[in-house]
Amino acid sequence: MAGVDVEALQRWLRGFAASVAEQKDALTALDAAVGDADHGANMHRGMTAVLDSLGTPAADPAALLKQTGMVLIRSVGGASGPLYGTLFLRMAGATGGEGALEPETFAKALRAGVEGVVARGKAELGDKTMIDALAPALDALDASLGAGEPLPAALRAASTAADAGRDATTPMTARKGRASYLGERSAGHQDPGATSAALLVAAAATALGDQGTG
Repeated sequence: MAGVDVEALQRWLRGFAASVAEQKDALTALDAAVGDADHGANMHRGMTAVLDSLGTPAADPAALLKQTGMVLIRSVGGASGPLYGTLFLRMAGATGGEGALEPETFAKALRAGVEGVVARGKAELGDKTMIDALAPALDALDASLGAGEPLPAALRAASTAADAGRDATTPMTARKGRASYLGERSAGHQDPGATSAALLVAAAATALGDQGTG
């Protein structure tokens, strides 16, 4: 395949939206333990708006990613909208304007997106946030591509790492976000942001893996 094009990215977004819709109540239940009990509903609303926006043609990956980021910022409440919106906006800026992204370019764009989330949320690994799923996913993706693996295999490794990072948030004490207000009481609960972030990576592994990119 030539690379990750607009059609492939749309599959990714549709897959993520479907996962969020399926897990909406579970995400909200996780958030009820440590936050505002609205993460599932907020993400579902945002991704429904993203699906609606896909009817507007995008010229290239950068345009689609930028459009997605803006939609999420406008439509998702709480911290999730700005954080996920920033991820896609930063990804858009790192595509180099290519019509189809090579595996290394996609990985570079995803890392730029996550770095944007870190900068905006002031969170780092171990703070019990979405970064605990995304950071290990990036490292696994880069390591797999560096070892010569095709993008589908590298994304599967990234998804496995994201799931492990998500699970690792359960015993953590939150240091960022609303969950941090609970102090030690935040321990013992899986982080909802890390959970939705793991769904994002899993959706990429499925959508881009089906394409056979790489």
